[in-house]
Amino acid sequence: MSVAWACARRGARVQVIDPHGLGAGSSGGLVGALSPHVPEAWNGKKAFQLESLLMAADWWAGVEAFGGVSPGYARVGRLQPLADAAAVDLARGRAASAAGLWQGAAEWRVVPATGAAWEPVSPSGWLVEDTLSARISPRLALGALEEALRGRGAEVVPDAAEEGAVVHATGVAGLADLSAALGRKVGAGVKGQALALRFEAGDRPQLFVDGLHIVGHVDGTVAVGSTSETAWTEDGPDGQLDGPLARAVAAVPALVGAPVMARWAGVRPRAVSRAPVLGAWPGRAGHFLANGGFKIGFGMAPKVAEVMADLVLDGRDGVPEGFRVEDLR
Repeated sequence: MSVAWACARRGARVQVIDPHGLGAGSSGGLVGALSPHVPEAWNGKKAFQLESLLMAADWWAGVEAFGGVSPGYARVGRLQPLADAAAVDLARGRAASAAGLWQGAAEWRVVPATGAAWEPVSPSGWLVEDTLSARISPRLALGALEEALRGRGAEVVPDAAEEGAVVHATGVAGLADLSAALGRKVGAGVKGQALALRFEAGDRPQLFVDGLHIVGHVDGTVAVGSTSETAWTEDGPDGQLDGPLARAVAAVPALVGAPVMARWAGVRPRAVSRAPVLGAWPGRAGHFLANGGFKIGFGMAPKVAEVMADLVLDGRDGVPEGFRVEDLR
């Protein structure tokens, strides 16, 4: 949807083909945490993500302005607890790295815990606060993109003949198709589960506690997730969500008693590189790939969309090293 919008906004005639409907796959989740990688061991993937996170506010505002539907985006920042003195020292070193790597556009800092209700419990009494993280409502964002595309004369249809350039943004099924075409496994699905609690967190920072995202949204819910499961017996939600719920309540006691409003499960595409897979499909003229955004799809969406529009419409190849099909080894 993001690639479609970037192309339509530049004047291309666009059609989105989705036999399952919007949000039926991994993009229809609940969490919507847009967060940076740790500011160290810098590489092309982290630089690409930084650019995408920094352009997100204006990019999503453009979608909303054209289509009239809010994606639920806000750059709210993030808090993370620090376990002990060693973790505090490490975090302070990363603050110095972020000052240079993030180009002054955002901060990573170590701050004392205050005991506020919307704060994770911190054994050391210290927290990492970053001002780069944001949140978005996945389902609202899909709806916002759909309305913006309709305003450009594009529709989402279950089936249609392929015309012109074709971008395959087809998730787990697309990785399987690519694996078959190349004769080697280039990725697979990882099941994720999340839940939404009825709790008003407003525009409070998202929280990240021991791998768990706790994110307040505009609809008065707090999303908690997600799991990462490489083996499962059913695709839907199951008892594995009990653990994340208990951990969230332990980390943020204010959530005690908050009713569960929704549970979600989906299978997310993870390439062997763990990076997005972008660019031309080898051996298929006019066919392109935008896949593999494991856990970072919404955060990467603005930059991925513009890079793919550059490539598909203008032939300008800005796909970074590590994101190409030939990098899937």
